[in-house]
Amino acid sequence: MKRRIIFFISFLFIFIKSNAQCAMCRAVLESEEGQTAAEGINDGIVYLMAIPYILVAGIGYFIYKKYNSLKK
Repeated sequence: MKRRIIFFISFLFIFIKSNAQCAMCRAVLESEEGQTAAEGINDGIVYLMAIPYILVAGIGYFIYKKYNSLKK
């Protein structure tokens, strides 16, 4: 089970490419000639978005483990 969770999280970070820009950021960055700044902004937004999900998943995991240890 633990390996599946680690694989799923790794899959999300490595293989999924998202466009996570707001409309105003997209308009400004698309007007540039080079797309390197837009890609950097996208990556930064995705990383910032992932942190709360990782924290909630970690807290949920510890609660799950604590609950199961109390059952035994």
